[in-house]
Amino acid sequence: MSEAKTNKEIEVFKDITYSLSKLDKKTQIRIIQSILTFLGIKSDEAVRNKSVLPLPSTAVKSEEIQPFISSFSEREEMSPKEFILLKKPHTDVERIACLAYYLMYYRNTQHFKTIDISKLNTEAAQIKFSNTTYAVQNATNKGFLVPSTKGNKQISAVGEQYVQALPDREAANEVLKTFLKRSRKTRRAKSKNNNKE
Repeated sequence: MSEAKTNKEIEVFKDITYSLSKLDKKTQIRIIQSILTFLGIKSDEAVRNKSVLPLPSTAVKSEEIQPFISSFSEREEMSPKEFILLKKPHTDVERIACLAYYLMYYRNTQHFKTIDISKLNTEAAQIKFSNTTYAVQNATNKGFLVPSTKGNKQISAVGEQYVQALPDREAANEVLKTFLKRSRKTRRAKSKNNNKE
C-alpha cells in the first residue's frame, strides 16, 4: 500500500477518534455499532480481526496500523513527563500548550487555571517557569489558549492541532500559517462590514 494512502487512512482514524473522544462511553459505543451496521461489518468479526477501524476494500496490513492502535490504547498510561519528552516543545509557550493538551486529553480537565499548569509542569519534571502567568498569557496571545468560564483557560482548536503536529515542527508551523491566514481573512471581513455600517 502506498504511503500516501496509509497516511490518508491514519488521518481518517485520527478524525474519528478525536470526534468520539468528546462523547460519553455509551454514545461512543452506539455510534461505533451504528457505523459497523451501516458498513455491513459484524461486531464479532471486527473483534476477531482486532480492527479498530473498518477498512472495506483495501485493508491496511496489521503491522502498518498496529503502532497507531497501540499508541491510542495506551494513551491514558502516558505520564506528563513522557508526553513532554515525546512532543519536545522548544519554548515556554509551546510547553504551556502541551501541558494544556495533556490536561484535556489525559486528565479530562478541559478548563484549568494557571496553578493547574504549574502543578502539571512540576509533575512532568520540567524546569520551573520564570513567570507562569506571563507564559500562559503569551500562549493566549499566540492563539494556543482561549478564555473559558470563571477566569479559567482552555486549549484552542489551533493549540490542539499544533500540539498534535509536534514534534514535527514543519507540520506545526503549517498549522500556525493556516490559523494566521484565517484570522487575517476574518479581520478583513469584519473591517469591511464595519465600513459598510
